[in-house]
Amino acid sequence: MIDHMANAFKRAISLIALQPFDVSTPEGRAQERHRRVALSTLASVAAKTISVGTSLISIPLALHYLGTERYGMWMTMSSLVAMLSFADFGIGNGVLNAVAHAHGRDQVGEMRDYISSGFFVLSIIAAFVLLLFALAYPFVHWYRIFNVKFPGAQADAGPALAVLITCFALAIPFSIVQRAQMGLQKGFAASLWQCFGSMLGLVGVIVAIHFRAGLAWLVAGFAGAPLMASLLNSLVFFGWQQREIAPSPAHISRKGVFRIAHIGMLFFLLQITVALTFTADNIIIAQLLGATAVAQYSVPEKLFSIVSTVLSMMLMPLWPAYGEALARGDRAWARRTLKRSLLAVLGFSALCSAFLMAAAPQIIHLWIGNAVTAPFILLLGLGIWKVVEAGGNAFAVYLNGAHIVKAQVVIATITALAALALKAYLVPRIGVAGVPWGTLSAYVVFALLPYLYLVMRRDGGGVF
Repeated sequence: MIDHMANAFKRAISLIALQPFDVSTPEGRAQERHRRVALSTLASVAAKTISVGTSLISIPLALHYLGTERYGMWMTMSSLVAMLSFADFGIGNGVLNAVAHAHGRDQVGEMRDYISSGFFVLSIIAAFVLLLFALAYPFVHWYRIFNVKFPGAQADAGPALAVLITCFALAIPFSIVQRAQMGLQKGFAASLWQCFGSMLGLVGVIVAIHFRAGLAWLVAGFAGAPLMASLLNSLVFFGWQQREIAPSPAHISRKGVFRIAHIGMLFFLLQITVALTFTADNIIIAQLLGATAVAQYSVPEKLFSIVSTVLSMMLMPLWPAYGEALARGDRAWARRTLKRSLLAVLGFSALCSAFLMAAAPQIIHLWIGNAVTAPFILLLGLGIWKVVEAGGNAFAVYLNGAHIVKAQVVIATITALAALALKAYLVPRIGVAGVPWGTLSAYVVFALLPYLYLVMRRDGGGVF
């Protein structure tokens, strides 16, 4: 396993080149896919690192400037935006899939139709969000949502939230450029623009603090930066690099709208069911064991979630690559890549989980002191779960690229219901460790095995 991971790492390093491979041959196309996957992974890691770094810098600056109450309001607004991440109803993922498959068949006109139709649908969603907020704005005491008491903070609540929602809504249609780039296996370009947006956001926060601006201006500096990066990315990509697929009203088609909406709704349902499986954990613990038990679970879980974050950056670039390869009929490349990615993520997650299971007590003690102690049965459950999750995600990315989404929605729904039931049964009996063991048991039976069956059926059993 370690030798395989070492060889995979050497191959990845050899593919990191700015000069593209010749795609006129099957071998060249395979190398070019690997090159783009490697570049996208590195750029994604850089974007995540810069995003975390700018947050770490901006947090103390904003906290000292705003004070605890207004800063808490800002953090609540950020959480609200995270909750609204499903607001595109899966349309972005629908565009990604459609573009990847059209790219695999060299259908430039079809790609432009899908991008134009997707931009149209996302613009309608953004307009609806803005209209709904504008109608509600005069009638809601927004400061009550954040439960702030200080008069200055109460006055800031409405304008700051208005700026945030406006930036968020405007960003919805312009996110189409990132999905188009990912569908064309140019996710590295999207990540580089995200790096620029993160750094610009930090500059915006510093400038707002320097001029002693209000919370609304601080939000504008931080939330407006990613929007500005998307706008510039759209101008460069659609106006210069890929003008032939730029969105245009003339290329909006009923067929494109319906297909994007259909695929998008499937992805939306999949996102909702997957989120339901995992986001209810703290609520279950709080209801069954009390709020104090939440920290005993959430702190170790945050530690192990680093494994999931890294694996996501490794696997996501493969999604459009699978889509393009399968649309082109290059099933052999898809099978080989699935095998290699599966072995790589299983090996990586196993090594990381083993390390965290052994070192988590010491890390947690150095991190937060003696406030939380993690029982071994909890760490063992989290460690095994991360390995199983890695294998399942490798399969899921392949199935996304293969356009097998409806079956995943059914599987995810059954898994979510089974996981919730098992957690509710196990938590009162074995404590917080019941959460990962309940998730693990449900996932293996109702998700991992069906995923394996779908992959083998899709390729006639040739993958394994």
